[in-house]
Amino acid sequence: MNIMIKAIMLSALAVTITVNAYPGMEKQQQHVSNSTLDKINVLENPFPIAHIGFNDAEGKEVDFEEHKGKVVIVNMWATWCPPCVRELPALDRLEQTLSKDDFVLMPISIDAEGKKQVSPFLESIGLPSFNSYYDAKQNLREVFPLDTIPATFILNKEGELVAYVRTYVDWDDENAIEFLQQFQ
Repeated sequence: MNIMIKAIMLSALAVTITVNAYPGMEKQQQHVSNSTLDKINVLENPFPIAHIGFNDAEGKEVDFEEHKGKVVIVNMWATWCPPCVRELPALDRLEQTLSKDDFVLMPISIDAEGKKQVSPFLESIGLPSFNSYYDAKQNLREVFPLDTIPATFILNKEGELVAYVRTYVDWDDENAIEFLQQFQ
């Protein structure tokens, strides 16, 4: 019986050694952060994007080229997306704190009815002067993946993609401005 117990113990030890034998299988120490800014992926190299038009509040076609020389923060959102709606007030406050000489915030709604749908919605949530752009036909999907929103894409002064995040970000974070300044 003593031999049986030893055999079971050796067998258990062998399983333990085998489970941890491959790199990456050992327990990793998890970095826990309270900042959603940590979810933003900064690209190693800037990535040029195609010039795709979308509309401003008056229906005029615009594109990112108009803002070369500034860091452009593009936020793709929709009225039917709860995390998007949660993010809007913080984006509104962020826009008020950003230097207009260095940054442009461009929230772009992908709602099918564009301004007709978005304007009354923004008024109903207490953001009647929130400046949104519109891409009702989702033409920007040729440049940015739109399968997950909210999504924020950051373009450098040359109009190249330098960072992105495909989830909600708390733009009220005390480090948000400092984070964005790295792209100037």
